[in-house]
Amino acid sequence: MAFNYPNGRRFDASAFAKPVAKSSSQSNRGMSLEGDLNDANQFYLVSGQAVIHKKPTPIQIVNVSYPARSAAKITEAYFRQASTTDYNGVYHGRYIDFDAKETTNKRSFPLKNVHEHQIKHLKQVVASEGLAFMIIRFTTLRETYVIWAQLLFDYWDAQETARKSIPYDVIVAQGAQVPLGINPTTPYLVAVDELLNQRN
Repeated sequence: MAFNYPNGRRFDASAFAKPVAKSSSQSNRGMSLEGDLNDANQFYLVSGQAVIHKKPTPIQIVNVSYPARSAAKITEAYFRQASTTDYNGVYHGRYIDFDAKETTNKRSFPLKNVHEHQIKHLKQVVASEGLAFMIIRFTTLRETYVIWAQLLFDYWDAQETARKSIPYDVIVAQGAQVPLGINPTTPYLVAVDELLNQRN
């Protein structure tokens, strides 16, 4: 099945391959932020703590093959639009919306990892009094943080005349670190609660 981006570039399915099953050892944790968050969301849903899901990416089907009367196979499709953020849902009666990013940088989070349409969307969430944040994993350091979207906006809006990244030290000081867990391995709502307590 062939997928193409709106600009005609070929879609690389290997980038979305299912991660290899992780062992419970500390050294193998955090190999896939998305996988860890999906596991956490399933735990939160089953335990009744929150309803949070990964947003599906809408596609436009172009060609369909019918190898049999009872089967249909999509042979070509395109992403209809740029996605906004990765996740949204409800937590303690509040709408939450967030994106998750990984970086190998040790000293900063590059703003090039974020897209303008994502910033616009998060600003709309904040304007509607939803909780908007970003989860950033420093893969080399094996550390994961939650920051309010406002911190991201401050650096994004100033990048034309200032630095094009958020310093690691600022993320540590103004964000909340996600503790290592067992089930789930990445209990990010603990960090969200910490930020909410600081705000209150």
